[in-house]
Amino acid sequence: MALNKLTIIKVGGKIVEEEDTLKQLLHDFSTIEGSKILVHGGGRSATKLAERLGIESKMVDGRRITDSETLQVVTMVYGGLVNKNIVAGLQSLGVNALGLTGADMDIIRSEKRPVKDIDYGFVGDVKKVKADVLKLLIDQGIVPIVAPLSHDGKGHMLNTNADTMAAETAQAMSEYYDVSLVYCFEKKGVLMDEHDDDSVIPQLDKASYQKYVQEGIIQGGMLPKLENAFKSIEKGVSEVVITQASEIGKGKGTTII
Repeated sequence: MALNKLTIIKVGGKIVEEEDTLKQLLHDFSTIEGSKILVHGGGRSATKLAERLGIESKMVDGRRITDSETLQVVTMVYGGLVNKNIVAGLQSLGVNALGLTGADMDIIRSEKRPVKDIDYGFVGDVKKVKADVLKLLIDQGIVPIVAPLSHDGKGHMLNTNADTMAAETAQAMSEYYDVSLVYCFEKKGVLMDEHDDDSVIPQLDKASYQKYVQEGIIQGGMLPKLENAFKSIEKGVSEVVITQASEIGKGKGTTII
């Protein structure tokens, strides 16, 4: 029996935090046919609010150290401000969206990241995604909009990487659907030359990825994205695409095979 298609879009904070790009994203997302889920970030808004509240944002390798005060800020910003702006925008376009964190209906449970070299604080590593619960919502015509927050089942919220949440959700949902996972960010795809926006690598398999990493062509923030992408393919996701938000559904960008 052929599985129904499910598109999971992960979109970075920068795109959902600015009015023009958010408007365009919501329009593009609303035109995707069939079942869909949106997973979003919101880091810059969290940093701005923290500044206004006099809370210092500490980053290590682009990842936020989440102490108890920062956890309050990211819960407010990701689960409240950013999430509800997206939901309201989608409702205006006729998309019956429902904003969720991992704690809502226990959809995404994590455990606090163990301390190795760095103590990240209240940061969660995803342990379980309740695909059956998300499927119940989707079957009712509801479009889940997931904030980058999960919980530990003991009453604590945890700041959780949105790329990872999207990948783990895609892997779990592949039991029920033919899943496409699309990572949207500012560039047109994975680039051969970071200074040339048109040098998109159209397809990437594991062997060529490892070669490009060794040659220093692929580096930095793209590495964890691609590690997540290959893991998703290995765990049953049909395709992973890395592209610009404005190119959603147009077959452009880098497809991971």
